[in-house]
Amino acid sequence: ELIALWEACGLVRPWNKPEKDIAFARGKDQSDIIVGVIEESIVASLMVGHDGHRGSFYYVAVAPPWRGQGIGSLLIREGEKWLKERGVWKVNLLIRQENSSVQNFYEQLGYEVNRVMSMGQRLIED
Repeated sequence: ELIALWEACGLVRPWNKPEKDIAFARGKDQSDIIVGVIEESIVASLMVGHDGHRGSFYYVAVAPPWRGQGIGSLLIREGEKWLKERGVWKVNLLIRQENSSVQNFYEQLGYEVNRVMSMGQRLIED
């Protein structure tokens, strides 16, 4: 059900295995997945984690029929609360450049563009 939500929201990419991401993140000291449930169905999700210094959000999703009702804002605040409870003082967001529509959503919640570059390298091939 969670993967179906991510697919409906366009968050799944061929090079990322969502099943692997879920298993890797769930219920750990430094990561977890927060879900929003309405009428026994998952309608929202946020994967949260931290490295001991800064937090990150991934797979932030609200099912299309439920958008515009404040669920996304509530989800972000729950993710922030999760991080604060663990003493994490900053959260970073990674937004795909083609997903410009979500930038305004985060700006309304007080997030701003940081003038940094994200670089990466895959350590384990899928």
